[in-house]
Amino acid sequence: MDFDLSEEQELFFSTAARWVENECPLTRVREIFNGASGHEESLWQSLMDMGLGGTLIPEEYGGIGLELLDLAVFCEALGAGAVPGPLMGHSLASLAILLAGNEEQKQRWLPRLSSGALIGTVAFAEAAGWQPEDWTIKAQGNLTGTKNHVLYADIADLLVVGVDGGGLVVVERSHGFDIQPVQGADQTRRLDSVVFDQTEYELLPDGVLAASRVRDAGLVLLAADAYGGASRCLDMAVEYAKIREQFGVTIGHFQGIKHQLANMAIRVDPTRFLCWYAAFAFDHIKDESGRAAALAKAHATSMFLDIARDTVEVHGGIGFTWECDVQILLKRAIFNRVFLGTPAIHLERAAALAGW
Repeated sequence: MDFDLSEEQELFFSTAARWVENECPLTRVREIFNGASGHEESLWQSLMDMGLGGTLIPEEYGGIGLELLDLAVFCEALGAGAVPGPLMGHSLASLAILLAGNEEQKQRWLPRLSSGALIGTVAFAEAAGWQPEDWTIKAQGNLTGTKNHVLYADIADLLVVGVDGGGLVVVERSHGFDIQPVQGADQTRRLDSVVFDQTEYELLPDGVLAASRVRDAGLVLLAADAYGGASRCLDMAVEYAKIREQFGVTIGHFQGIKHQLANMAIRVDPTRFLCWYAAFAFDHIKDESGRAAALAKAHATSMFLDIARDTVEVHGGIGFTWECDVQILLKRAIFNRVFLGTPAIHLERAAALAGW
């Protein structure tokens, strides 16, 4: 039995890694981090030209019809580069319409989402929480209420909104809603609060069935992003230990640093396979996919934050400064840990799903 990626998936990852290196090095990330929108059209178009907008969308709707593992592999590389942009929210919105929409809705929206002509996102979080059972906005004639922590709502053309009872509806920008920017730590993924006031919407007929699946896909993508970011942090810590000198030798000679780097490595490397399994289970072992997604998100995002903090320690005082690239990944780790629910929430879900 082969537990590795296929040749096509290996190629997908290497292509993504080269794209990050050539098109979005950390020097460019810094520029976008400091920008007004956290979004650069040329980067977005480049991703769309590679087909990323339609990764999960079948060919009949203009996509390339791949699986979640394929997208997760690409997100792993994007996480390693702390690449900004609305891809995660866009992918989840596309998946929601694919799983929950009727044929007319799919024909209307999916081809334009696939090409990037439309940018989509999801609006799940409320004061009560992120999960479908936490949603309270009622879909009764129109929408009134607030959704928090919405990815790139300011540039989105349509929002897939979670509503009371665990359903999903679509709100197009033309229907009108108020956007209030949220100042988060991670400026590579911009957040807004969205206020609906008698806003028109369109119901996705199978939203109640699809909502948890869309949430789980988001957990897997966050886990993959977290693994990529943690792996990059480890590389940065090792490289710094090779060049930083104290007392006439590089700090990599010190036993304490050696042990710290070794402990980081044995936490980072196995996480990749946990993420891969969760992504594979989403499409092929659906009875296990919810628990696998919860565990992957809880473990990978906690691990990423710990590894980012360790990387700051290896860099010493400079690790906390704006001049050091580590702080960008640390802030991304903070985002990944909280977005779509904290590790504690998903560990509790995993336990419940296992019947514990």
